[in-house]
Amino acid sequence: MQTGKLDDLLAFVAVARERSFTNAAAKLGVSQSALSYTIRELEARLGVRLLTRTTRSVAPTEAGQRLLRTAGPRIEEIEAELAAIRELRDKPAGTIRITATEYAADTVLLPKLTNILPKYPDIKIEIIIDYGLIDIVAQGFDAGVRSGEQVEKDMIAVRIAPDMRMAVVGAPSYFKDRQPPKRPQDLIGHNCITLRLPTHGGLYAWEFEKGGRELKVRVEGQMTYNTTAQMLNAALAGMGLAYVPEGWAKPYVAKGRLKRVLEDWCLPYSGYHLYYPSRRQHSAAFALLVDALRYRD
Repeated sequence: MQTGKLDDLLAFVAVARERSFTNAAAKLGVSQSALSYTIRELEARLGVRLLTRTTRSVAPTEAGQRLLRTAGPRIEEIEAELAAIRELRDKPAGTIRITATEYAADTVLLPKLTNILPKYPDIKIEIIIDYGLIDIVAQGFDAGVRSGEQVEKDMIAVRIAPDMRMAVVGAPSYFKDRQPPKRPQDLIGHNCITLRLPTHGGLYAWEFEKGGRELKVRVEGQMTYNTTAQMLNAALAGMGLAYVPEGWAKPYVAKGRLKRVLEDWCLPYSGYHLYYPSRRQHSAAFALLVDALRYRD
């Protein structure tokens, strides 16, 4: 069956969002009759009604809502990219605010930014370290960096790093009088260094997976931090077990300053993504940043 053309989808999205053929026609610069014909043709090709029309209102049907959820963000992304390309005629400049975790800022953002910022002195980057899943629009951020599964579905997400793993580590002095945990459940009997999340004020549950089985363990211990780097430092001091990104722990494990446990339960998961609102027209500086951060195998 023939699918709708891009112009037809643009027309449908405009009507569905405006809830009015008159307003949508004005926005698209076409006549109301032409717009109505386009929608009827699209519905005929798909074999399903997309809009419910009355004399006073227009609303998407269930099928129309599904198409709007699917096609709307992608059309916005295409439009945003075209706008960004047009803006590349201008000199990239301005301030870009990003929220990221400490590990992402140190190991992903900083190395890549050192390659592009010297070439564009008029671009300024402000990075705020935060572990919460905040509303980046309400908080005035242009973008955020989180692992792929943490990104909201209504955001555009661009992968900026490969898949990653976590690691459970402790200093040799910690294990002097303790048996290493063999299963995630054994952590209940250990002194674990915990991370407090700002979003809800709760403690982060350590996540594990093996053989298709997923576990979340709410560990306890004497020390709690709100950033991962301090957790790692406490583990190096022998204060307990820490759950940190593998990349941070590896050098210390290699030198014998930390011992890794439960490695077979720490499987790879979706790496860091840069995410941002789909309905915002971005500057040339932002388009350049996205391209520079994009992960390439």
